[in-house]
Amino acid sequence: MAATIISPIGRKPLDRIWLARCPVPAASVVAWSLGWLTEEFARDGVAVSWIRDSGISADPVEAANQTRALFREGGNIQALAGRALGAKTRVIGLTWIDERQAIIVRPGEKIFEPKDLKGLRVALPDYAETRATSIVRGMSLHGLKGALALAGLTLADIRFVDVPAPPVDFDTPDSFQHFWSGLNWLADGRVDAVYVKGAAAAELAARLGLVVAVDLDVHPSRLTRINNGTPRPITVHEYMLEHHFDIVVRFLDQTLRAADWAANNLPALQDILVNETLASPGGVSAAYRNDFHRSLHPDLSRERIDMLRVQADFLRLHGFLEHSVDVDAWIDPRPLEAALALRAAHKAA
Repeated sequence: MAATIISPIGRKPLDRIWLARCPVPAASVVAWSLGWLTEEFARDGVAVSWIRDSGISADPVEAANQTRALFREGGNIQALAGRALGAKTRVIGLTWIDERQAIIVRPGEKIFEPKDLKGLRVALPDYAETRATSIVRGMSLHGLKGALALAGLTLADIRFVDVPAPPVDFDTPDSFQHFWSGLNWLADGRVDAVYVKGAAAAELAARLGLVVAVDLDVHPSRLTRINNGTPRPITVHEYMLEHHFDIVVRFLDQTLRAADWAANNLPALQDILVNETLASPGGVSAAYRNDFHRSLHPDLSRERIDMLRVQADFLRLHGFLEHSVDVDAWIDPRPLEAALALRAAHKAA
């Protein structure tokens, strides 16, 4: 009979871990889709469930308070916002996956380069319920900053037009396209340009007959693409590190295993992404290019940590964080170091 894992100080037995996922390529989601996470922890009597099915709040602070057995590989805006408000999370890995960040315009407008953005009316999604949850607004601002910087321009060189940020129903196929309501305004001529990211946005832009003016993914400097998902943190509550460190290490081991698998199984990975992103195969192919499947591995390189710091400073400057975040203090490299050693041992066996 599988042994239930109990904390060394006699806390409640751990019978379930929770996963929070975003509609993006994530090795942890791949590991779950392949059944590897369920298989790994079943022998300990530990179930693996999605937080979306739990009734637990999606708010980063409330979720951290409601369950300490939560693993999240997702956008950094909510993770940073939670940390700024006191959530006791730690970053145990960072991933970088280019996923079609672009400035979209109407065809025939003669907007081909970043310098052509000067003076344009550009969509800026409204705030959501709180600044910390205004993810699309934050993404748009930083994406536009990156595009403008390529021409030596700043956010002051464009004219912002507020567009609605409607609520998103994550259970419907077109839900993630609602993030990009500015595309409809662009098609109607009410704005001249829109920043977008991801498969659903690429699909909606194509459906509306819109075109890419600035493809941020093709520029050599990653600094132009620092945003909500670049880099993307893997976070866990401090409780798990203190009392269930082995579970955290094994979670990362299976994540690394899935990243290895993805590097050699692009067609099967694309099938998983169609399900995860709620986009069509064409939308997935348009958003995820350039051998992205070979780089799903988390790491804690100085480059990625520094880029996360750039994002944290940007969000603080523009009012998305209640307090500054000490990024270095947020990082705990121990689980990933142990997981890399464990993966190497598996490969050598």
